[in-house]
Amino acid sequence: MEDDIEQLKEPVDKKLLAIEPSYEQIPAGVLRRMGKALRMGVGTALPLMSQAASINGIIIGSANAGMDDCVKFLNQIIQYDEGQLTPGSFVQSTSNVIAGQLGMISKNKGYNITHIHLGLAFENALIDAMMQLYANPANSYLLGGVDEISPYHYNIETLAGSYKKETVSNKHLYETDSPGCIVGEGAAMFIVNNEPSAAVAKVIAVNTIHSKDIDVVQAQLKTFLQKNLPEGEAIDLFLSGENGDNRTLPFYTACESLLADDTAVVRYKHAVGDYATVSAIGLWYACNILQTQQVPRQMFKRETAKTGYHNILMYNNFKGLQHSFILVSDGK
Repeated sequence: MEDDIEQLKEPVDKKLLAIEPSYEQIPAGVLRRMGKALRMGVGTALPLMSQAASINGIIIGSANAGMDDCVKFLNQIIQYDEGQLTPGSFVQSTSNVIAGQLGMISKNKGYNITHIHLGLAFENALIDAMMQLYANPANSYLLGGVDEISPYHYNIETLAGSYKKETVSNKHLYETDSPGCIVGEGAAMFIVNNEPSAAVAKVIAVNTIHSKDIDVVQAQLKTFLQKNLPEGEAIDLFLSGENGDNRTLPFYTACESLLADDTAVVRYKHAVGDYATVSAIGLWYACNILQTQQVPRQMFKRETAKTGYHNILMYNNFKGLQHSFILVSDGK
């Protein structure tokens, strides 16, 4: 929570790259052999794990963790004619490498799993954590979402038209009327449990949908709010996953039409870019807003007279097909 979220960093070569710290808690010999996704995931998680009294399991969402090392390993097979291959790329080539490495470093032998459901990877990890806490109310879990900009994956997504062809400043991202987004990368980690006393925020409900029908998504959101919003309460802030892609904008517009006029609308992907597990960063923003009761001015799409935020609705859309709603409150 110490990062300055007021600052905007411009894209480099059309990419919003993660600014990595020194990773002081990772041994230098281990760090040297780590791929970027692994560094980000482990480096983000270790400070949290060192502060927690106990961690009973590790639950990670990642669409492409280990992808870059997987490609390196496959290239080595051809390059060395299936001869002696370096083990590093092989070990780091699987999607569960982050959760596995965290388990080994921390000697945690508890529940350890990685969800790789593309744009719903983090949401499924979150649902898994909620199910684990329902079954084991006294436990605590590390929950996270991690993805990097792999050169291989970036090229494929560029050819598929996922990213903007033109160079766009993130300061003017939402003013562009063109397909594609600015790609990003990052990692966000949380300690989740059923203990409300020291909680920053409370996740009330999560819902995921696969649909290309705007009316279906809008109807699902209406049902989601009716089912999970407590009687007499309202949404104070809508944390939108709008990413500057004019192909997905109609979904966000349809969802915003269900909100009351005094509901603030806030966007964040101009700061971090868009990628499969960016909703983990979105949840971090939601926690930050609920804790500080402040929103950076550059994040507002619609500002209202409200001065207190108690219920935040998150909506994320991945490629116009995978949708998620997360309802977060301050727990008061």
